[in-house]
Amino acid sequence: MADKKAVITCALTGVLTDPQQHHVPVTPEQMAVEAKRARDAGASIVHVHMRSQDEGMGRLPSWDPVVAKNICDAIKAAAPDLILNLTTGVVGPDIAGPVACLEAVKPEMAALNAGSLNYLKLRSNNDWAWPPLLFDNPVEKVEAFEKVMKQHGIVPECECFDTGILRSVMMFAKRQMVPNPPHVSLVMGVESGMPNKASWLPLLIEEMLPGTHWQVIGIGRQEVWALHRRCAELGGDLRTGLEDTFYLPDGSKATSNGQLIDAMAKLAVETGRQVATPAEARKLLGLRS
Repeated sequence: MADKKAVITCALTGVLTDPQQHHVPVTPEQMAVEAKRARDAGASIVHVHMRSQDEGMGRLPSWDPVVAKNICDAIKAAAPDLILNLTTGVVGPDIAGPVACLEAVKPEMAALNAGSLNYLKLRSNNDWAWPPLLFDNPVEKVEAFEKVMKQHGIVPECECFDTGILRSVMMFAKRQMVPNPPHVSLVMGVESGMPNKASWLPLLIEEMLPGTHWQVIGIGRQEVWALHRRCAELGGDLRTGLEDTFYLPDGSKATSNGQLIDAMAKLAVETGRQVATPAEARKLLGLRS
């Protein structure tokens, strides 16, 4: 797989990460600066979460289409050739907010959460870290999102938190609910989902349809880098950013997305891969130009 160029995505900011405690960008200006740093370091795609521009509550997630457009316009002004990949993840059946953001921005790609997960985490004393949460993504919700994406020429990136969701995506592709071959993100490291184990990757690849575009979203600390290395060796695309981890391969804490993307680009080269430019990424992923 050394001849296949690696497409690198930068996940710019967390969903709930408090900007007063961590170096996550939240304003359009901050998002633009971080996107440019990521682009300069080798990223072709930026995965964008919108955050409330209210100073209170650590800036919670926002589904305001004006906020979404302001952020994405700022990113495009700073790095015009970057590919935008917009979040759509929302709990519950009401998808009006994410749809409004998709329609305002019309990104080339968008995340599509492709199945439900009991989102759980334990503290060291075995108490729940938060009340058990069902991240519900039934088939009718997936279909509703996919219909909007298809209408606007947006390629869905199917996020898979467990093996059953991955296998379901292959069924969706066979039914033409999503593109065939599909685009898949293997979300690994969520405590109630797939673990950060590189040994799982060959088994997961076996479940994919021929030609599936895939990458790993490694959630965690320094341990995610062994997972990314194996992903690169097996021909997958690559993703990192302050949404996924704060830690560089040497265990030190990153203060910008640029540092994380620089480390990922170096990892790709170490495994014999070249890093795709945004123009090359568009061709490899079948995106509109």
